[in-house]
Amino acid sequence: MKKTIANILILDDNTEILIAAKMLLKRHFETVNTNTNPKKAIEYISTEEVNVILLDMNFRVGFEDGKEGIFWFKEIKRISPKTQIILMTSYGNVETAVEGIKLGAIDYILKPWSNETLVETIKVAIKQTRKKKAMALALPEKDNVFVGQAPSIEKVYNMANRVAKTDVNALILGENGTGKYVLAKHIHDNSTRRDKPFIHVDLGSLNENLFESELFGYAKGAFTDAKQDTEGRFEAANGGTIFLDEIGNVPLHLQAKLLQVIQSKSVIRLGESKQRAVDIRIITATNTDLEQEVQNKLFREDLYYRINTVVLNLPPLRERKEDIIPLVNFFLEQYANKYDRAIPNIKTDVLETLEQYDWKGNIREMQNRIERAMILSEENDLAISDFGISLTMVIPQNQEENTLQDMERISIVKCLEKHEGNISQTAEELGLSRAALYRRLEKYNIKN
Repeated sequence: MKKTIANILILDDNTEILIAAKMLLKRHFETVNTNTNPKKAIEYISTEEVNVILLDMNFRVGFEDGKEGIFWFKEIKRISPKTQIILMTSYGNVETAVEGIKLGAIDYILKPWSNETLVETIKVAIKQTRKKKAMALALPEKDNVFVGQAPSIEKVYNMANRVAKTDVNALILGENGTGKYVLAKHIHDNSTRRDKPFIHVDLGSLNENLFESELFGYAKGAFTDAKQDTEGRFEAANGGTIFLDEIGNVPLHLQAKLLQVIQSKSVIRLGESKQRAVDIRIITATNTDLEQEVQNKLFREDLYYRINTVVLNLPPLRERKEDIIPLVNFFLEQYANKYDRAIPNIKTDVLETLEQYDWKGNIREMQNRIERAMILSEENDLAISDFGISLTMVIPQNQEENTLQDMERISIVKCLEKHEGNISQTAEELGLSRAALYRRLEKYNIKN
């Protein structure tokens, strides 16, 4: 049997697993190495080209949550981004393995593995590596932004297009996950500044102690680790756009410093007295009611009026129901391309349930649920349970007058009919155990 030319590294703290895996893989691949120490493995991949790494999710005894595997996964990707990683995990750590796939792992293998499945998974990983190398990098990327056709979202984007032609400051309001970053980038991309930098700053995650140095820059010697003159985000955005996300989270005592920069359009680096002019458009965003914050003396009124020349209100997903199914299809196509699989089917009743679901996390929640479904589902038809949604979580609008118990009973009856009385399939789709479903059948006097 001809061996595949590839360098495989197996990284696990269990020597028995390493021996068994190496004996198997040596029959199929030219080079197979093993290591129990992630640090030594990092040293190895720093000097050698490794095509595929089988990475265990846990190394230290007593640490079984898979977080170590995620840490070392990130370290490997940082040092060798082209190396394909397959995660090895137990059944109990599947969710953590899914997190790894979202970060860029090509697949995961459950222990104990099937020899045939393990070999085939590695061969697929090698093909993916070579396929990516062969692809023409000059091909233009497909547009990956979905706007929608709901009147409420069209109104926002029509206003954004008018704003883009000017240099006015814009404030974007909306719940978490409604697409504030996407709208800000749209304004920049359709402005005369499109060829200049677009700098995104998440003010909500910015440490207070780093606020000035990150935004305004610092001079050499301004503090202990300031080893050279460094520009801040405002200077980095010069000529372009700076997007200050979650501006409602800026503490009151730092708002004055931000106001001064916005008013003067100049920055003073930490440790300097020299003013540096910046030519920028400022877009801000928040999910906070800033008017209420002004009234409560938690947000400066003068700063509020500086940033809200134009206010754009992004509607939540539940208020643009007509965009839900097109958005589902849009993300299905995206993740099918990402994970190199066919676009699965979704039956009409599942689509109707997704349309009725409240989507409290908005578009970001939809992305996560669809990606989860694409990773975990092995069937060509996606069920509602593949999205981590049970029918009891959905309250149809046309049944608002019914009590919660009425709706639960209706959901159970419909699901039983759909699965022709199969208790296991019904319980799985409803997100219940078999015992819990039997209790509800008795409670609602449902005959099966």
